[in-house]
Amino acid sequence: MPHTFAPGTTKIGWIGTGVMGSSMCGHLIAAGYKATVYNRSKDKLAPLVAKGAVAADSPKAVAEASDVIFTIVGYPSDVRAVTLGPDGILAGAKAGSVVVDMTTSNPELAVEIHTAAKAKGMNAVDAPVSGGDIGAKEARLSIMIGGEPEVVEALNPLFSAMGKTIVHQGGPGAGQHTKMVNQILIATNMIGVCEALLYGYKAGLDLTTVLQSVGSGAAGSWSLNNLGPRMIAGNFEPGFFVEHFLKDMGIALAEAKRMKLALPGLALAEQLYRAVAAQGYERKGTHALLLALADLSKVDWKAKPSA
Repeated sequence: MPHTFAPGTTKIGWIGTGVMGSSMCGHLIAAGYKATVYNRSKDKLAPLVAKGAVAADSPKAVAEASDVIFTIVGYPSDVRAVTLGPDGILAGAKAGSVVVDMTTSNPELAVEIHTAAKAKGMNAVDAPVSGGDIGAKEARLSIMIGGEPEVVEALNPLFSAMGKTIVHQGGPGAGQHTKMVNQILIATNMIGVCEALLYGYKAGLDLTTVLQSVGSGAAGSWSLNNLGPRMIAGNFEPGFFVEHFLKDMGIALAEAKRMKLALPGLALAEQLYRAVAAQGYERKGTHALLLALADLSKVDWKAKPSA
């Protein structure tokens, strides 16, 4: 494996071109990397093909054409299929190549993939991200990385094209565990953000003005400052899907159970988000929690234009 990967010499593969993946791959193409791409829904490949990417028919075909293969798909079962399946990455990748899974997935699966890759003369890194659709579009994601130090160092030029906060957290699986910390933080914070805005709304306040007062102080947070205006505007389209957040909280709760940890705040958030999904908002953004909480008190949330 080379000391570093570089534009013009390194060929990348990208599997999963959804809300975040398309932007992330686009940044690598813009940085000069030749890309081969795959997505189950072929129409989602069009923007990347227009930028010069080559569409492939399978994860295996992507791997055959690439030195570094990135994945960012929906669920751990998808990660397993595109990586370890009969038509997956490891079936087609050459020795010396690297698999980088940027999906939020099981830490144990990350370790399993790393072990399987090493057995084939390859390397694997788990590198889940935080920052949502905005962070992906603006190339300022936080990337949490688990893997062997020299491999992570070699990948830094690629990570730098997609993110601003790039931290090697430890060995295989450490990136996924760090992402669980991130999701636990967001889960209960979102309850506070939504309940606070609901309170302000019911009190008859101008919520845009309220954000000016509370957004920059001790109560401020990424969720409040970035998703608050969307809620005020009545825009609940996804930066991150409710159904994927439920998946993440499920992983965190399972890991907590394995470690004999009681996390009652996380358990409450998971139950509230189950209500969000039951109300039909599973394909909306995580800030749709506001709608479920409004329904609990029979508050008719009406969008107000944000300033």
